[in-house]
Amino acid sequence: MAAVGSTRRARWLLREPSREAAARLFALPYSGCGASMYRGWPQFAGEVEICAVQLPGRENRLREEPYSSFGSLSEQLAEALLPYLDRPFAFFGHCSSALVGYETTLRLADKGYPTPDRLFVSSQVAPHEGPHGRFLEMDDDQLADEVRGLLAGLGVEARPDLVEMTLEVLLSDVAAHKKYGAVEQPRRVPCPITAIGWDADVEVPYRLMSGWSDIGMTSFRVLPGPHYGFMTAPPALLDVLATDLLRPAEFTSAGELS
Repeated sequence: MAAVGSTRRARWLLREPSREAAARLFALPYSGCGASMYRGWPQFAGEVEICAVQLPGRENRLREEPYSSFGSLSEQLAEALLPYLDRPFAFFGHCSSALVGYETTLRLADKGYPTPDRLFVSSQVAPHEGPHGRFLEMDDDQLADEVRGLLAGLGVEARPDLVEMTLEVLLSDVAAHKKYGAVEQPRRVPCPITAIGWDADVEVPYRLMSGWSDIGMTSFRVLPGPHYGFMTAPPALLDVLATDLLRPAEFTSAGELS
């Protein structure tokens, strides 16, 4: 039975985490994508191991049903990642997956499980100030065009069958984001937050992210690059992830986003 349980947990990660890591960063893929979007990232950022999370319904989990809501996904993640929360850890989420990181943090706290030492949110407005994003307003044809662009950005040939499969996942993810809506009375998280904006981001301008200070003690960082610039693991981002996870919380006023 233990071996079966281990196999089930392993589906959520591309590889078994190292026992030597000082800390772990669980990197969550955004809408329509799988864990391979982090294939350009190193295994470690300083002493922090980067663990790409694989979600159901994509890539090696293609035959599974995609998640239907951020709440149901966070419930599953809280249980699946529990064996690996034995040292300092954090979630990194970009765009919609930042909300998944937020919800999973709350689920862990509710269950009495270990909670993150840091929550990293990139290019996403606070839960009570959404939903926000171009994808939420697009029709199927427009989203298909976005899928082709995403695949090209990952260096993958946009074959019609691959576009169709990826679009199905994206539509499910967008529906979950719409269902999530705006949280009327957001709960504060039991850990510090680093809110990361990008100075050339036209999708989610960094000035829209100030609301995260209502969710918890928040440090704001504005890094150079566009909305999808994080995919190349720029050194400035890796430095923020490695240093903020392992150092005591600090508060940076939202005024630094102006």
